[in-house]
Amino acid sequence: MEDVDSRHWQKAMQSEIESMFDNKVWSLVDLPKGIKPIGCKWVYKRKRGMDGKVETFKARLVAKGYTQKEGIDYEETFSPVAMLKSLGYSYPLQHL
Repeated sequence: MEDVDSRHWQKAMQSEIESMFDNKVWSLVDLPKGIKPIGCKWVYKRKRGMDGKVETFKARLVAKGYTQKEGIDYEETFSPVAMLKSLGYSYPLQHL
């Protein structure tokens, strides 16, 4: 990494990996014969405060899911849905 903030990005990546291990988000298994693994990549984001200064460096390891084929690599999909009360609205729903 040649970015001037490379030490921050490395720390953010280490934090992401530790979080994945702590939350047991995957299981290490042997790859079945003839199966090609799905790739992954790092996505980086600088979180800025109201003053525009960088407050946090975020790194996320994401799967290249666009390479998957339905019925071969997966059977069903899942889309997280936010609960309306989580959005913080303080007025009645009929005004939406």
